[in-house]
Amino acid sequence: MSDDRRLQVLRAIVQDYVATSEPVGSKALLERHRLGVSAATVRNDMAALEEDGLIAAPHTSAGRIPTDAGYRLFVDRLSGIKPMSRAEKSAIRTFLDQSVDLDDVVDRTARLLASLTQQVAVMQYPSLSRSTVRHVELVPLGIDRAMVVLILSSGRVEQRVVELAQDPADAAGQQLLGELRARINAVTDGQVLGEATAQLSSLPEEFPAADRPSVQAIITSLTDLLREQREERVVLAGTSNLARTGVDAGDLGVVLEALEQHVVLLRLLESLDPVERDAVAVRIGAENPHAGLQSTSVVTTTYGSGGVAGLGVLGPTRMDYPSTMAAVRAVARYVSEILDQ
Repeated sequence: MSDDRRLQVLRAIVQDYVATSEPVGSKALLERHRLGVSAATVRNDMAALEEDGLIAAPHTSAGRIPTDAGYRLFVDRLSGIKPMSRAEKSAIRTFLDQSVDLDDVVDRTARLLASLTQQVAVMQYPSLSRSTVRHVELVPLGIDRAMVVLILSSGRVEQRVVELAQDPADAAGQQLLGELRARINAVTDGQVLGEATAQLSSLPEEFPAADRPSVQAIITSLTDLLREQREERVVLAGTSNLARTGVDAGDLGVVLEALEQHVVLLRLLESLDPVERDAVAVRIGAENPHAGLQSTSVVTTTYGSGGVAGLGVLGPTRMDYPSTMAAVRAVARYVSEILDQ
């Protein structure tokens, strides 16, 4: 048996089983696919695939279904991720372009992925640990107050109101805020948060003594924002799809329990090798490190400049891998474009 023909038979079994959820027999393969060989040859090919652990019989006298190893070979031999249609791409862009802030981007992205794939969508909020400073703005608010606005590469915007020792709205105050804004951005632009914090410590000493209380108040507030520790968060959408897309009823409760543990999902999304960031990773069955997810497949990638966070979908191993991988990749690219604007 040639390797090419064996892969052709395996591909046909995977496609039919994903489409029908029924074990696939040799007769059905010959009827649905132009394999160009006899029924006896197909049966021999299937016997060899079963011996290699790539397909299995769920019960006696049944057709065959792919094993985790069979799905893995199928995914590894994909010639490429099929592109989405122009209409699909336009719909994705239109839907995400309507987002009004970061929370809305994350919520819309998760719901969109769940809808496109009919799986459970998982999206990590942009990680502060990998974000860099894009811009710092200082806005006068009144006689003795100013707002410090921190804009990160991830699209996250943080702000805090600071009480000052002088009026930031008069000529001297505006000049001070302008000079301080320029110096802050000069030393923090493009820096990861830890490095940006270190760059700010000596700035108050560079200003006249009369201005230092106000400068120190702003620097302290900004430093607090940069150092602020926040729990990493993930958003889920489409959990109800698990009951419709083929997760065995006996495994459903275990999978749902795992999904409630966001630390498990964060580890999945953050476990891409740095050299593989921007690639689409597929973990099938037992390849998932958490026992509760070993009846599922997880398709993930990163988004944002430098791969600041991850997104993906989770569903049964009986998954339409080419379409799911295409959707995950396309959505990640559009989200990245939105956040990089």
